[in-house]
Amino acid sequence: MPVKTVYSEAYLEAPSHSDKIAMTVPSASRDETYGWLGMFPKLREWIGQRQVNSLKAHGFTITNRSFESTVSVKRVDVADDRLGVFKPFVSEMGRTAKQHPDELIFELLKSGFNSAGFDGKNFFAANHPVEIDGKVTNFSNIQTGTAPAWFLLDTSRAIRPIIFQKREDYEFQSLDDSNSKHVFMNDEYLYGVRARVNAGFGLWQLGFGSKAELNSGNYAAARAAMMNFKSDGGRILGITPTVLVVPPQLESAALHLLNTEIMVGGGSNPWKDTAELIVTPYVAD
Repeated sequence: MPVKTVYSEAYLEAPSHSDKIAMTVPSASRDETYGWLGMFPKLREWIGQRQVNSLKAHGFTITNRSFESTVSVKRVDVADDRLGVFKPFVSEMGRTAKQHPDELIFELLKSGFNSAGFDGKNFFAANHPVEIDGKVTNFSNIQTGTAPAWFLLDTSRAIRPIIFQKREDYEFQSLDDSNSKHVFMNDEYLYGVRARVNAGFGLWQLGFGSKAELNSGNYAAARAAMMNFKSDGGRILGITPTVLVVPPQLESAALHLLNTEIMVGGGSNPWKDTAELIVTPYVAD
């Protein structure tokens, strides 16, 4: 089987959550500036002329980064039909490339407690400023505590809490031409994958980060807070939390919260099926 086919099959078959969490934005340059984040004026009754709302120039920029992974294969092993020995390595390159966006996105999500978003505040903060009727009101999308972090997200709309920026997609490359200088001098082939991508924060209103215990009370409070979030101008965004992201150590608590019919201590569980569960080691401490 050709090496590229091995890579491609592994890439296509590898599981990934990135499309559920992030909005993919094509990039045409070294970086992209997202000046429109945070400004979504509400509809008003049309009386007289239109009222034009200017987008705030937040100047939030995501710079693309380059990534690569390369393996070498002795030319004699290929000639002797021993490529099967190296197939798992090439297959793992495909799987790693497919899951690399997950790594970037979820590690960024985990860093949201101490990394700034478009408004200059940490993505998860207690004092996100929103201008309503000429006055600034602070909104919180964080619960403090000492427990392992968990995250509640609204991924139901085109704009997502995380932006995955793609300048050059993941590309499989090979240097196996017998006339190339490297093959001639080293008697080996090179196979690799490269990409130019990065991840950045989208709207903080679409995410909630908690380090409080994952239980029904804290989960309910997080959902209620998100549903009341507003954008500049006072527009209620209509947030509907759809995804709960947890590290492996919270999988049992999350499964009980979202999948069981009966709550601890008795009584029906009102939170059953209220969010899709994603368990990933990339958000673990």
